[in-house]
Amino acid sequence: MQDKVRQPIADARRVVVKLGTRAVSDATGRLDLKRLSLLVAVMAEAQAQGKELLVVSSGAVGLGAHQLGLSTPVQSLVDRQAAAAVGQSYLMAMYSEAFGRAGVKVGQVLVARSDFDDRPRYLNIRNTLVRLMGHKVVPIINENDAISVAELKLRDVKSPVFGDNDGLSAIVASKLGADLLVLLTDVAGLYERDPTRHPGAKVLHRVAQDWGGFEASGPGSNMGRGGMASKVAAAKVAVGSGCHTVIASGLDGSALGAVLAGEQVGTWFVAKAGMSARRRWVAWGTPIEGTFVLDDGAVAALKNRRASLLAAGVVSITGHFQRGAVVQLLDGNGVMVGRGMVNCDAAAAADWIAGRPPLAARNHDALITRDNLVLEEV
Repeated sequence: MQDKVRQPIADARRVVVKLGTRAVSDATGRLDLKRLSLLVAVMAEAQAQGKELLVVSSGAVGLGAHQLGLSTPVQSLVDRQAAAAVGQSYLMAMYSEAFGRAGVKVGQVLVARSDFDDRPRYLNIRNTLVRLMGHKVVPIINENDAISVAELKLRDVKSPVFGDNDGLSAIVASKLGADLLVLLTDVAGLYERDPTRHPGAKVLHRVAQDWGGFEASGPGSNMGRGGMASKVAAAKVAVGSGCHTVIASGLDGSALGAVLAGEQVGTWFVAKAGMSARRRWVAWGTPIEGTFVLDDGAVAALKNRRASLLAAGVVSITGHFQRGAVVQLLDGNGVMVGRGMVNCDAAAAADWIAGRPPLAARNHDALITRDNLVLEEV
């Protein structure tokens, strides 16, 4: 057995485990009950040791497709929705039975994109999940695929909010203040190069400051909708909020237990210093409603002096937004600088950068205050 070289991982108290499609089912979409039972046993034991567990599970569409006799991958969006509706009930029945054998209760939590757009609704979700864990219940989380199409459509993996269950798991981890996110897939971790094209490629055991030097491919199976690029994007979200992330194999029955014990299994993305719940919401919890293009001086001030965004540094704005909306900040070349929550609506912002500050400026001199800014730093 390897030494415990990852003490922050071993010490993690609140853990989000994302089970990929290939981790819970075989290539035909059937549930792999033996493998899933092993994973559940590990999670039940971790809970018994004092950890709080949340599970984000894929597999509903593949399972439902098998029940409906649909060929995979299911191409029609409405057929994917129907398969999700059927498969979700079978998936939850399985989790309830498997965890029940270990004396652990589970609760189903289905979410939609809009649930995270509205801060009061997001807080309600958070409160529910925290209360469930307080009752020693393991939440089983998934997007409400039967009515929401956000995950069922292929999305840009650079914007994992959330578009697939990798992104969803990262959002849950960031918003719940999790210590650890474990992404279980069908490979041993993140490789330096695509192992399907470079058989000698090695698994990277640790990714910290340098997020280069590796390849991350797209979807690799007929059943899944993510791929390594999606997982790396999700890891970026999680570590930015202070949550360690490990990508490991769900096909290896011993991998999850080894990860939770702090052993050098899979790829560890080292967490950065955490951010407040409000800034996590600004960063990943709501869609962008406008764009501010900044001059070089403003970009330097934000990055080097951690300043607030002043109207004098904004070259132009686009979008129709209200006070409290989240906007993206770009430099003069269109490169993302960050996101922020604005202190006024679009019309007032336009007046402000034209040299006509609104009445609200009497209480502050910034379009976006530092506490409501999140920069692209990873």
